[in-house]
Amino acid sequence: MTTAPHEAEMITRLAHEQGVSKDAVTAVLDALRLSGGTMAQFSHADFGGMSQWSSGMTMVGDMFNDSLKAKLNAIAGELSTYLRDHPVEAHTEDTTVSYRSSGASHTGSWWPRELGSPSSVGAQNDMRYAVFPEKHRLVIDDHGRTKIYDTGKHAISGVFQSQSTDSTLTFVSRHGMVRVSELTRADD
Repeated sequence: MTTAPHEAEMITRLAHEQGVSKDAVTAVLDALRLSGGTMAQFSHADFGGMSQWSSGMTMVGDMFNDSLKAKLNAIAGELSTYLRDHPVEAHTEDTTVSYRSSGASHTGSWWPRELGSPSSVGAQNDMRYAVFPEKHRLVIDDHGRTKIYDTGKHAISGVFQSQSTDSTLTFVSRHGMVRVSELTRADD
């Protein structure tokens, strides 16, 4: 993806201020861009490998490195604000990704195009999810089987993924935990 001159300056400044490479800042920016600035999931050595960020939640590959978490939080927080203040028209084809399973054999988004852009997207092991609050939809791809759910009254505000070999997702709304088993399938 081509970086605008003001973005290049911001990337350089953040890298210098936080003591990471410009490539690391760019990885965060690219991941945030996929969610419209709301969350990021990516892998970069400067952050200890697989890392995630959303407002109020920062995880880095080096789990107990609070200094590294603070760096990611500072970088992602500023970039998130920047992306919200400078929205980009959605592209019809996904040209940058923060992480893609080696099993992916297609280009573009893995969720149905008519759902638009998700507010939150993530992946771990062989499972991925995308949340579409405006459409009241949750899409889960579990080992290649994609299911779409109607979230109804639930405005999903948090997603937690297990950090073990267990493949679990926990979705939270203002009504508490969202049990996927209680949601209506929207793809039947």
